[in-house]
Amino acid sequence: MDTAPLPVKESSYVAVATDRVSEYSDTGSTKKMPKKMIRKWEVFPGRNKFCCNGRIMMARQTGIFYFTCILIVVTSGLFFGFDCPYLAKNVTPAIPAFGIALFIFVMSTLFRTSFSDPGVIPRASPDEAADIEKQIEVPNSTPGTYRPPPRTKEVVIKGQVVKLKYCFTCKIFRPPRASHCSLCDNCVERFDHHCPWVGNCVGRRNYRYFYLFILSLSILCIYIFACVLTHLILRSQEDNFLHAMRDSPASIIEAIICFFSVWSIIGLAGFHTYLATSEQTTNEDIKGSYSAKRGQENFNPFSQGSIFRNCLGVLCGPTPPSLIDSRGFVIPDSSQTQGVNASTGKESNAVNVKHEYYGSTNNTKTNNVGTNTANHVTGSNGSGPVMKQMISYQTPDGSINSRLPPTNGNSSAVAYKDSQSPPQNVTYTEVSEGGRWNSNDPYSSLGSQTQQQSFHT
Repeated sequence: MDTAPLPVKESSYVAVATDRVSEYSDTGSTKKMPKKMIRKWEVFPGRNKFCCNGRIMMARQTGIFYFTCILIVVTSGLFFGFDCPYLAKNVTPAIPAFGIALFIFVMSTLFRTSFSDPGVIPRASPDEAADIEKQIEVPNSTPGTYRPPPRTKEVVIKGQVVKLKYCFTCKIFRPPRASHCSLCDNCVERFDHHCPWVGNCVGRRNYRYFYLFILSLSILCIYIFACVLTHLILRSQEDNFLHAMRDSPASIIEAIICFFSVWSIIGLAGFHTYLATSEQTTNEDIKGSYSAKRGQENFNPFSQGSIFRNCLGVLCGPTPPSLIDSRGFVIPDSSQTQGVNASTGKESNAVNVKHEYYGSTNNTKTNNVGTNTANHVTGSNGSGPVMKQMISYQTPDGSINSRLPPTNGNSSAVAYKDSQSPPQNVTYTEVSEGGRWNSNDPYSSLGSQTQQQSFHT
């Protein structure tokens, strides 16, 4: 005999999102676990590597950088160990003192260039990229023809037209003087070049340290080479030159290294001195961005007007803050905690709950009906799939519970808030993994296996 269903008492429950695995005892006791915060450098999309919890940023190819450090340290170490004692005793103690100060300055500028953010421009978010695509979309005037959207914009700076190119990787229009580094896979402000000797890109935020590094390194090479020659000449006055070379073989190694290195380093320092005085970058000079406009007034719109001002802008200008904020925390996407259902336009409080053993569970709060996603597991007898219900909920005492409910379908593992006893008649829906369900949209569960059950307690 059919019985009339009992009225359902108005009740509600709260879906709780947990990103870490909670430990539960067999008796159902709960423990609250702190949520792990993810820093931005851990999910950085570029091809960079970070150290010291995001404080150090470098390119992934750092083999040549280590070779640079070893070459400088070994050459300087031989100089301080074999030449400086003799020169300090026979000439002046100021020689090793100045050499140590110069060595420290060289290494500090090298590390500052290699370990800092060169000026990486953050990539556009999906919403920003979609908005940019809508802005540059051009309607086709002729039916049946396709006009690709423009990938450049033009801005006027000091009377000169500057093109802004669209980056297909970062989904942004690059600012003036910015370029995309193919090795680091980032757009960099005032991109100069990617230098494998320092293991990083050279851009707006570290160019001055790079320039000071190559300038001081050229001075160090000349200084060591001159001191080594002085050491050998003084020793040859006591005896012949061959005996002096035999008594100090380290000086010969230093002289050879400095002789073959100093020419390229001095040439590089001179080239970047020219770039600094003319307010250009290596990328702009190679492309000839302003070479064809030298006869025009303000052919370089970024020049300060004089050599002195350009040098002051490079060496003494303010260093802009990092745009990527590598040590900042990742803000969870609001669509994971509260959003609007795309099909119905109604608010949805769906959250993603991650379990170490059970996978991912989507819990949705509706008016009176709870929905849980279950994974199909084939039974031991192979008779059919077994439904495993997984629901994270908040108990009346405020603790979090996420036990695995029974699989026989005769009881539910839902704890209700603000209710003394569970309702006598509950209708719930089990949706297989990958399916979606909405109580107000009967068509939203198409393509998924849905089973509705009613039970009495």
